[in-house]
Amino acid sequence: MDGPLSGVRVLDVTQVMAGPFCAMLLADLGADVIKVEPPHGDQVREQPDKIEGESYSFLAVNRNKRGIVLDMKKPEGRDAFLRLAAGADVVVENNRPGVMGSLGVGYEQVRGVNPRIIYASISGFGQTGPYAPRGGYDLIAQGMSGLMSITGEEGQAPVKCGPPVTDLGAGLFCCTAILAAYIHRERTGEGQRIDTSLLEAGIALSVWESVEYFSGRGVPRPMGSAHRMNAPYQAIRCSDGYITIGANNQRLWTTFANLIGRPELLTMEVFQDQRGRVENRHLLEQLIEEVTTGGTRAEWLQRLTVAGIPCGPVYDYDEVFHDPHVLAREMVQEVVYPGGTRGRVIGPPVKMSLTPPTVRKRAPKKGEHAEEVLAEAGYSAEEIERIRASGALG
Repeated sequence: MDGPLSGVRVLDVTQVMAGPFCAMLLADLGADVIKVEPPHGDQVREQPDKIEGESYSFLAVNRNKRGIVLDMKKPEGRDAFLRLAAGADVVVENNRPGVMGSLGVGYEQVRGVNPRIIYASISGFGQTGPYAPRGGYDLIAQGMSGLMSITGEEGQAPVKCGPPVTDLGAGLFCCTAILAAYIHRERTGEGQRIDTSLLEAGIALSVWESVEYFSGRGVPRPMGSAHRMNAPYQAIRCSDGYITIGANNQRLWTTFANLIGRPELLTMEVFQDQRGRVENRHLLEQLIEEVTTGGTRAEWLQRLTVAGIPCGPVYDYDEVFHDPHVLAREMVQEVVYPGGTRGRVIGPPVKMSLTPPTVRKRAPKKGEHAEEVLAEAGYSAEEIERIRASGALG
């Protein structure tokens, strides 16, 4: 079944995480994504834990793509890229600002051969502003966006979020913008430039924290698993591990207090409203865990679920990828590599009734589809051989 972006061609000139993730989302939706790598390849290819000689890390964010190597420092490589761009709908790149332009394949150069192009750039700090020239990684952006200052336990050293949330967030925001720009282009015929960054992704994700700050409640601080606006809404200890509980409105709070056999909590002055429960969350947590540590995770999850209180276990990843609901939602899928080895990947998180995103093929080997991609752009066999002889194909 064709995806909703079938017929859309994307040139993916990205490395590591944010850009490849963005382009992979487009590929999952059916776009023909061509991964354009420099001769040394995406640096993630060198990371450990390999399957048939390919890095799992690379395979995780480059499925459903075709691959070509172009050395755009060589005229033949630059010209080949521009020829590909002339027939493309989207370019995604995540180099430092100015790098693509210095190679002769920046927005203005590509726009010169294809005025309808949607040219998306992801960088550490964006294309403008005093920090634009700086290199940026997820760790740096998490620190500068405030995320590290509110992650972890109160009074402890700053902690980054486990997943690279500014990388992934920037990729998601960029993907959304590309789809919006594509709709605009279909209506008007106009392509455009897209510019987003890891720093802005981290700030944009700080929704509750910005509310706390902008409303005058002070500078947000780390709260562990607790919520800034609601309580009890956090991880709670049982006899054999942790569960999460979301008794985050008055009705659920009343049901919860009665369920754990502590109705007196409902009459305590410090717990009369959400603000009081949040401000006194440490006392509240202590009183709740005096009860919950007397039972197992399974026992409490059963009771809470029957009572209609949102809850769940705190899983490790072995438990995540064996959970029957996760498997039923097809969030674990397989791809087959050239040698016949089967490897597991995360499935698409969005389901669509008519044009669902799919995992169709593994990530490409470096430069694997060079000849077919160039032939589709109109190059003859002799021209392809000349480009290869120049070294521009790596």
